[in-house]
Order: sequence, then structure tokens, then C-alpha cells
Amino acid sequence: MDMATSNPRSVEEIFKDYSGRRNGLIRALTGEVDEFYALCDPDKENLCLYGHPDGSWEVTLPAEEVPPELPEPGLGINFARDGMNRKDWLSLVAVHSDSWLLSVSFYLGARFNRNERKRLFSMINDLPTVFEVVSERKQVKEKSSVDSGSKSRHSSKRSSDGLVKSGRAAEVYEREEEEDDDEEHSETLCGICGATYNADEFWIGCDICERWFHGKCVKITPAKAESIKQYKCPSCSSKRAR
Repeated sequence: MDMATSNPRSVEEIFKDYSGRRNGLIRALTGEVDEFYALCDPDKENLCLYGHPDGSWEVTLPAEEVPPELPEPGLGINFARDGMNRKDWLSLVAVHSDSWLLSVSFYLGARFNRNERKRLFSMINDLPTVFEVVSERKQVKEKSSVDSGSKSRHSSKRSSDGLVKSGRAAEVYEREEEEDDDEEHSETLCGICGATYNADEFWIGCDICERWFHGKCVKITPAKAESIKQYKCPSCSSKRAR
């Protein structure tokens, strides 16, 4: 039985476990993709892609015991291999892999308190997802995520940082003249349409979930943003309403 069922491990240990498994999955879906592709024979039984804490990966049958010791990854990934475009199939496997990684981490951290769970998710969220790496929506090298950048920008009021502040929360992207800032926000994705940051477009950040959005996607103009003391995106607003 996994030690986590009786002795909850630290946030750092579980994050190390997550990072190792993630690295293994990324290897399978990028650097060693030809080998992975060949192993996923549609004529075989239901196969799963496992990432191991030591950074290795394995394509094999799911665990036989019920319930399994840990959450299981997506089942039968091999069946869709020849019925889809290769790139689309790899992206699909990547999405399921991300879901599995999160489920394993929060299973191991089930006894964590609210602050520990939040810290664990923050550490995980600082890394690009497997899907983002495979689909090349983020660079493979590990960089701080836009969320960590957002937190530092909350305490910074430099006019050159490209953000207009009204109180703490009404933060908006405006046109940037500095190339350094363009690079800083190059990995920002709109929470509605998923498009990447463009300095020629107006953006606004949600003060609740700290995601960023095109002004046009959430129907907020630069003038309107100036008068907002605390901006809540549509998703956070609907949750609050319920």
C-alpha cells in the first residue's frame, strides 16, 4: 500500500513525484515519440501510458486490482491511434495524461489542508502542462508561469509593466512599447478563446482566479476597466452567484 494512505507526504515530496511522472510523459510524447507510437498497437488490449517518479515511462495494461493503489491513466489510448491525425492523437493522450497527473498528486495529498493543497497546485501550475508542451503552446524549458508573474505584478506599480491598476484588482493589458514586456507575457493565454498574448490587443486579469482575458472576449473596454475596483471574470461571477 502506498505510504500516502497512512502517512501524508509533504508538498515538496508530492511535487517531486509529479515532476518525475510529468517528465516521463513528456519524453514519451516528444523525444521518444516514435517508440511510444509503435508500442500503442491498436490490435492489442486496452493500454495505458504511465509516467514514473524516476522520469521513465511505460505503455502497459492497467492495474488488475480494484480499486487500484493509485488513480489510473486514460484507458485504451491505443485504439484511437490509427483513426486520428498523429498530432491530434498525441495531443489527446497529453490531455488525459495531465488529468492523470493531477489526480495522482491530489490523491497523495488528500489529507492536506487548504493552504497545503493551494501551495501544491501553485507549484504544479508553474510548469507548462504536458498538453502545452506537446502542442507547442509553451516552450519545453521550465519558466515561471503567467500566474506567478501575475502575483509579482500585484505589488508592482511601475508604469512600464504594461498594466493599468485601479485599486488592487483592475489590472489590464495595454499596448506595450518595450520588447522585454512582450517576452514576459508571451506565454499568457486568454481564458476564453485560448489565444496567446498580443501587445496590440487589450487584456484584463481576473482578481479571483488570476487568469487573463481579451477585453473583447469578456466585453470589457479600456475605459470601463479603469472604473472597476475588483474584476471578476464570467466564470468566477457565476460561481459567486450560485
